[in-house]
Amino acid sequence: MSATPTNTTLPQLQQARKDFLALVATLRPDLHRYCSRMVGSVIDGEDVVQETLARGYYELSALRESPALRSWLFRIAHNRALDYLRSRRASEPLDSQEDVADTDSDPGNRLPREQAVTVAMARFLELAPSQRSCVILKDVLDYSLEDISNCLELSVAAVKAALHRGRTRLRSLPAPPDTAAADVSPTVHRYAQLFNERNWDAVRDMLIDDVRLEVIDATSRRGRKEVGVYFTNYAGRSDWRVVPARLEGREGLAVFPSGNFVELTVQGERIAMIRDFHHVPYLTAECQPKISSSLNCNP
Repeated sequence: MSATPTNTTLPQLQQARKDFLALVATLRPDLHRYCSRMVGSVIDGEDVVQETLARGYYELSALRESPALRSWLFRIAHNRALDYLRSRRASEPLDSQEDVADTDSDPGNRLPREQAVTVAMARFLELAPSQRSCVILKDVLDYSLEDISNCLELSVAAVKAALHRGRTRLRSLPAPPDTAAADVSPTVHRYAQLFNERNWDAVRDMLIDDVRLEVIDATSRRGRKEVGVYFTNYAGRSDWRVVPARLEGREGLAVFPSGNFVELTVQGERIAMIRDFHHVPYLTAECQPKISSSLNCNP
């Protein structure tokens, strides 16, 4: 049975879906920047973006009228991010209800955009959810106070208060310690070596029988035979090489010159899962400094 209400016509629904897909094409990088900082990970942030878009597309058919899509999608993204965090943490920082003076009009109180964009993802997790959301939307994405108010369904005064508290908290945090990247497993080193040699038969032999493949935003496959087709895309080109690397504690391959990251899940001396982020360049752009700092050899 269709979920479309009786007072929503098919042409209206079709137009809403067309508008949705057009907006997603331009809004998705912003959604990823938001979600990745909300959950502290560029990889997990992409998972939240995909959940957001799937939920949004599905719910369109149940709405009585087309919403303001940008604000509506950010509200879904916000809720999906909080659900993600609740599933992995016993508690979240509490939002303070303390009233503060309006400080947003003072440019000196704003985090410089260059600083806001490059703050480590995990640092935003030190902020309470409303503070985190407002700082990301204002100082990373440069949204107006009114836009943030609509996205989060908060008053402008509440947005200003959350911005003040969040910025103050970020400035007070000590600098994170420098940590050396852990080495990747011998299995990943072997896989990378065979990849660079274009030894595709040996590469396929390293896959478990029930291997899973996700080319994010493109395709998914399962089983050694089905996944084996994936390597033909690399076999047809000669202008690349791979380097074992870690990103956010996950091991895999950095692909040069594109800078793409391919996450690998190892099972003994074999590969159990491949996640290739080639088709989401906004994610790999966010990853560049992290990938470069974790390389085990120079590109």
